[in-house]
Amino acid sequence: MKASEAKLLEFLKKSPQFVIPIYQRAYSWTEKECLQLWNDIKRAGRNDEVSAHFIGSVVYVQKGLYSVSSHTPLLVIDGQQRLTTLSLLIEALAEVLDKQQTEPIDGFSARKLRNYYLLNPEEDGERKFKLILSQTDKSSWISILQKGPRQENSSLKIYENFQRFQDLLEKEKDDLSTICKGIAKVMVVDIALDRGQDNPQLIFESMNSTGRELSQADLIRNFILMGLDHELQTKLFTNYWRPMELGFGQKAYSTHFDSFMRHFLTVKTGEIPRMGDIYTAFKKYVQKPEIVKRGIENLVSDLRAYSNYFCSMALGAESDKHLKQSFHDLRELKVDVAYPLLLEMYHDYASKNLNKEDFCKCINLIESYVFRRAVCAIPTNSMNKTFANLGKSLKKDRYLESVQAAFLLLPSYRRFPKDEEFDRGLKVRDLYNFRSRSFWLRKLENYGRREPVAVDQYTIEHIMPQSDGKAEKVPDYWRSELGLDWERVWESKLHTLGNLTLTGYNSEYSNKSFTDKSNMTGGFKESPLRLNESVRCESKWDDTAINKRADTLAKKATTVWGAPSLDASILDEYKPGIEQRNNTYSVDDHPYLKTSLIKPLFDALQKEILALDSVVSEEILKFYVAYKAETNFVDVVPQAKRLCLSLNMSFHEIEDPRGLCKDITGLGRWGNGDVEVGLSTLEELPYVMGLIRQSFETQIGDGGV
Repeated sequence: MKASEAKLLEFLKKSPQFVIPIYQRAYSWTEKECLQLWNDIKRAGRNDEVSAHFIGSVVYVQKGLYSVSSHTPLLVIDGQQRLTTLSLLIEALAEVLDKQQTEPIDGFSARKLRNYYLLNPEEDGERKFKLILSQTDKSSWISILQKGPRQENSSLKIYENFQRFQDLLEKEKDDLSTICKGIAKVMVVDIALDRGQDNPQLIFESMNSTGRELSQADLIRNFILMGLDHELQTKLFTNYWRPMELGFGQKAYSTHFDSFMRHFLTVKTGEIPRMGDIYTAFKKYVQKPEIVKRGIENLVSDLRAYSNYFCSMALGAESDKHLKQSFHDLRELKVDVAYPLLLEMYHDYASKNLNKEDFCKCINLIESYVFRRAVCAIPTNSMNKTFANLGKSLKKDRYLESVQAAFLLLPSYRRFPKDEEFDRGLKVRDLYNFRSRSFWLRKLENYGRREPVAVDQYTIEHIMPQSDGKAEKVPDYWRSELGLDWERVWESKLHTLGNLTLTGYNSEYSNKSFTDKSNMTGGFKESPLRLNESVRCESKWDDTAINKRADTLAKKATTVWGAPSLDASILDEYKPGIEQRNNTYSVDDHPYLKTSLIKPLFDALQKEILALDSVVSEEILKFYVAYKAETNFVDVVPQAKRLCLSLNMSFHEIEDPRGLCKDITGLGRWGNGDVEVGLSTLEELPYVMGLIRQSFETQIGDGGV
């Protein structure tokens, strides 16, 4: 490696050509980064005491150690965002100077800016340009330099930032010398790598450069492609990676690709990586012997196939109309946590192991599961892990049946709410302020329709009016309609299922009486909407009418969002067998649990732990007592003067303000986990239960969202 500081303009002038390799991410600087650079340049240009402004490094490589006296194109490893942005600024400045036909300071004419820093004027073809970008950026940048028309599918960021600098320069057109002075002071760290001695990938990962942070997907792409020979690199990029990027589109690639990689790894490994650890998890995955044996092309081909599935589901790219509608419903409900399971299902569907009809039914079950839990206000923190693990229990020869069984056998905190619980929740839940209110109204209205109603053309109507959300503003005629107990009815039923509907006459309805709303032109009696069928036949709108309509709609909802159902004999086949142990133990095998000091303490602890959730079970082993949800979350080792507790979680994750816990990572102890805490008195029990609850919630939680 050879590193030195250099003025940017001299660096560009001496360098024959910078080439951005195909494996590098597309140009991605936003307004924030561009404005920071612009302001730094202005500040440097205005202050004569500032002799230089460093913007970071430019790292490049060629065969052998490079010096700028050579005339071989340089592959940019790090710094492409800065090079590209400054080149855009220089060209925008050249255009302004072209119009003014001026040279604000020596060396800053339009001709010199282009011929010194942007072009190789005596060269032809691509060699004519100092900077060759990759992908869509390349043609867009060359079009700008050659004053060509903007191309279809052009690089959004290239044109946006070029226009941004044009606008900024227009505002500074009377003081361009400041900008020129600032650009002249820009410095970079010139880092040349020797391919034979330096590892570009390791250097790329360790660079601490300013600018826009690399996404996990950027790191993964570079990890896959950077070290390959040019022919294979080009093949993999052209046949697999570039089509993936195009499938996402420029905007969606930057916002969705990291999430896709996380879901892909969850499918492949059964573990949910944290968003910031996706790259690390990917490197671990590709080092598995079976992945290495299959080869790099199979890996990238697999990525492309799964990305197609993801785009079909998450980005609306599905071509089959039935699946497209099902995926649309999931997106509207925001069921991102289900994508690992859905990716596996889509792969089985694409591989002809799952037919379309059963696939649609599986999707509908996922939708019902998520919607029912939301209506029943069941905490969502377990759903990521639920969907990550559900695929493990599927029987591919009985696909739909095994999905139904998997949902039916979920434990209490992950349960699929039954009809009674769902019905009860629907009637009392505030569905107006529900995050997906247009979703449930559309589904209820259009269920069974062959000619769906465009719900977005209607607005939500409170039959009993909102009155600005203030009881004192409820009109007298509505108070009379609701009866003596009007205030309770208004406050408890206003935003609930029985009182909400759709209308195209919201402004006309306003706070009118129910009779007026029913009989007016376009009123409830003339409404073509199915949601208003049970409203049309009512002559009075009070607590009884609201409850009656809620019963009707809730009953329909249990069909729209149906629950799985299997015969008990079939379900029994899917229930896990009880592990048979050679040795069984009881409290009698733990002499300390019989003492007057420890027994009351253990009894109190046992009661509290089992009360955490009905799924918690107790197992008495030879040396400790284990408490399990899916597996052990706390183990209790009886001792002479205390209970020694082992919590099954990482020590760095425990929140322990009192500092009672010990890190036993890697130490030999009875029980499971890296956290140890002692319990000696009943007074300590509430605090210790708070620690135990953390371990329990870590186990049933969502894998670190």
